Amino acid sequence: MRCFICESTADERSLAASHGLKQAAPLLHMRCALPLATRHRVPDGFVTRAFRPGIDDAEWLAVNARAFAAHPEQGDWTHEVLSSRIAEPWFDAAGFLIYEVAGRIAGFCWTKVHESGHGHVHGESTIDASVPAGEIYVIGVDPAQHGTGLGRALTIAGFAHLAARGLHHGLLYVAGDNAAAIRLYESLGMTVAHHDDVFVGAVAAQ
Repeated sequence: MRCFICESTADERSLAASHGLKQAAPLLHMRCALPLATRHRVPDGFVTRAFRPGIDDAEWLAVNARAFAAHPEQGDWTHEVLSSRIAEPWFDAAGFLIYEVAGRIAGFCWTKVHESGHGHVHGESTIDASVPAGEIYVIGVDPAQHGTGLGRALTIAGFAHLAARGLHHGLLYVAGDNAAAIRLYESLGMTVAHHDDVFVGAVAAQ
């Protein structure tokens, strides 16, 4: 199991340890103002398209599995999990950006809009959830494209899409040990709003 506790106390850490849970890298909630600064623009000629439910599913799942091979919770998505997300009322295919190389999915940036009055943070955050916000829900790059700058371009494209929707607040979640991603997001002007401590392990059934 995986347990999220917003800035855990000593007692909570002790309780987790008593159940055999180990503390893992925290989950960082990062945010930024939208639109991004004018110097952050996608490369000339960089074009994405919308995800096509029922057509792109299998190929996207394969790319997602490769991109998140070290992160089973995301990398192990099945057709059923994807279908359940597509069925959510917030899903918008136009905000699920796909980038192709030679006609194949090379990377993606899946965005999500949180309307006013809807919570958009984990834990007991004091972030104002009454303000509409745009989230980069999942972003991934096929390992074959690592080092090409595709992750940066997709992040900028995702936030540009959200800004075009009239949103002024951007957010995303990232593992606290993903130094490369954190550096990228900080270079775009994002800051850490808060973090959730993460505890992992197996708990015996009662």
